[in-house]
Amino acid sequence: MVVASLQRVDATPKSKAVAGAGQCAAAVPTVSDAVRSPGRVSRKKVEQEESDPGSRPVLRRQSLRIQTKQKQKEQLAQRKKELAVERRAELLDVEQNGRAKKRVKVRKRMASETVENGKMAAPKEELKGVAASLGEEKSNASDEKSDYVKVKETLCELLLSGRTKDENGASADGADRLNAAEKSHHAKVKETLRLFNKHYLHFVEEEEKRCRKEAAEGKRTVKISKKFKKGNASEEDKKQLAKRPDLKAITKMRETKTILNPKRRVGDIPGIKVGHQFYSRAEMVVVGFHNHWLNGIDYMGCAYQADYPKYSFPLAVGIVLSGMYEDDLDNADEIVYTGQGGQNLIGDKRQIQDQKLERGNLALKNCTVHGVPVRVVRGHECLNSYTGRIYTYDGLYKVVKYWADKGISGFTVYKYRLKRVLGQPMLTTNQVQFAYGRVPASVSDLRGLVCDDITGGQEKYAIPASNLVDDPPVPPSGYKYVSFIQVSNNVTLPKAAAGCSCKGTCIDPKTCACARLNGSNFPYVQRDGGRLIEAKDVIYECGPNCGCGPVCINRVSQRGLKYHLEVFRTPRKGWAVRSWDFIPSGAPVCEYIGTLKRSEDLESALENNYIFDIDCLQTMKGLGGRVRRSHGMSCQETDQVDSHDDHRYEMPEFCIDAGPSGNIARFINHSCEPNLFVQCVLSSHHDVKLAQVVLFAADNIPPLQELTYDYGYALNSVLGPDGKIKRMPCYCGGSDCRKRLF
Repeated sequence: MVVASLQRVDATPKSKAVAGAGQCAAAVPTVSDAVRSPGRVSRKKVEQEESDPGSRPVLRRQSLRIQTKQKQKEQLAQRKKELAVERRAELLDVEQNGRAKKRVKVRKRMASETVENGKMAAPKEELKGVAASLGEEKSNASDEKSDYVKVKETLCELLLSGRTKDENGASADGADRLNAAEKSHHAKVKETLRLFNKHYLHFVEEEEKRCRKEAAEGKRTVKISKKFKKGNASEEDKKQLAKRPDLKAITKMRETKTILNPKRRVGDIPGIKVGHQFYSRAEMVVVGFHNHWLNGIDYMGCAYQADYPKYSFPLAVGIVLSGMYEDDLDNADEIVYTGQGGQNLIGDKRQIQDQKLERGNLALKNCTVHGVPVRVVRGHECLNSYTGRIYTYDGLYKVVKYWADKGISGFTVYKYRLKRVLGQPMLTTNQVQFAYGRVPASVSDLRGLVCDDITGGQEKYAIPASNLVDDPPVPPSGYKYVSFIQVSNNVTLPKAAAGCSCKGTCIDPKTCACARLNGSNFPYVQRDGGRLIEAKDVIYECGPNCGCGPVCINRVSQRGLKYHLEVFRTPRKGWAVRSWDFIPSGAPVCEYIGTLKRSEDLESALENNYIFDIDCLQTMKGLGGRVRRSHGMSCQETDQVDSHDDHRYEMPEFCIDAGPSGNIARFINHSCEPNLFVQCVLSSHHDVKLAQVVLFAADNIPPLQELTYDYGYALNSVLGPDGKIKRMPCYCGGSDCRKRLF
């Protein structure tokens, strides 16, 4: 039996921890059998602390026999329910026709009432959300309070008049309301952005293929660029240069109808709070926050007249303030915004002609007349974003005045004075202020510093540790930091794979032997130092016997840590990890490293909280309720996986023990809404039972946001020594938190 206590605690009393404070940069054991770490997890450490580790109950993983019995009980209970339903149906058929019809009518009436209740419930919930976002401003100034009440009343009226219909104008039914309740709005926003990033990276891959092909054909791109500058480029040449992966991703999502909130709406967007950051305008488009990737003013056209009959159209719903107009004036809570049009498109911010009171300009004027607030987004320069800018939502503003004026360049411009609606969360942007705090300039500037570098110089970047929780503050202790996998004596590693015959770097995925194992595609793109396009069952990277070098596109996970990480103490979850750098989605963060062992050898490790089962094979076969990912494997590798007996490999054969020795990954906590995911990787060999564990970014992760991933526990899956189900609360704090880890 393998221990599954999986609870993160300090194994040493506080006095011992203090004594070990000077050992934070532990000595590294000899790594004679060091290899790249396997990966894929099903068992993890737990984030809750206890004052007395010795008093904890011993939690055990369910054996195969117990799991089989439980499965049989569930199947029997399900069959009983099906028989009961069939019996009711038979009785209903025997009854008189009139009585049966009467029951049908009753059911229809009940269903109709449910739908009507669903219609009314949604606007009420939305009004509650609007009131919560705006807050209850308790100001003594009666004129400000009355103005705030007017904004609330306007939003309420708009919601009641136009929000009870779906995209096609039809009334929303009860089923839609039920589906909407399954996931929080925050989760829907996150899923939509992940889908956008997936499409974006797919189109980046296409662009990189095109560029590689053109480079092989004699750098035709450079010739096209010269033609374009001279003004004699053909339409085909223009198309070659007009490749925007972000815009193509928007088009793809519109075609597949996966845009969130495709209809424009007034007020806050559910799931997007004040302070939310977008890394491109395209991200704002796909979640329905700002429906045009270029225009600064987003507005509802005359098509919305039927939904909002009391208002004049067009009607603005949001603006982007990014300093693109020379006449803009931004004083945080009060803005003088310049209308759209008449600007020099080469980007020098100069007006070259008069503006007209139409389109977005007219829409903002109508907001002044009707008192409708607009969403305000501020854009700032940011090297971390692939667009070079970052966009932060700063809340709702009311357009209080508009006028025409002569601009700096002497042309007529329309100006709008906007005042921030009272009662909202404070502004988060003054240039780029990250919501999680300011990044320290150096390790010495870190508050609560207890260790300069827990790695002892083994990683490319030092990893400091901070502790503002304990008194006295202590560093992580009770383990040795290692940067390479350790191998137990009774584990024999497979022979190294033959590898590819590419030279320098792999270019053509159709000729690269390693890429062919991935379905004749490279799993990564070169952008941002290498990003994984999408999660897969397993990734085959180039290995030690390949002819390519370390800069090869198919060696992304083998390059070590790329980001400045920090270990910090939390009040309820023990130690945690965050990054001082922005991490783009799909980027490798770290590998889970420890000692490679056989699962059967862990019987004595009852108090080990850092055991990871390598269940790559089980995931690829979909065993034990595991969800398969994108396949993309060659037929040869698929046959190899299918040849393994399902019953024999129901449980993982190998695991990684990071208890006595491990790397930074051992400190990463669980979350029900994680920003990392686990990926199986094979490079030095192709045995899926010994795959590597690599953690990749699932989202664009801003600096100082805690790094987390889902430990993947099924509820009621952990048993104690008495055979009873053990329960462990979850403290991740996510909006869709399951409240229990297991």
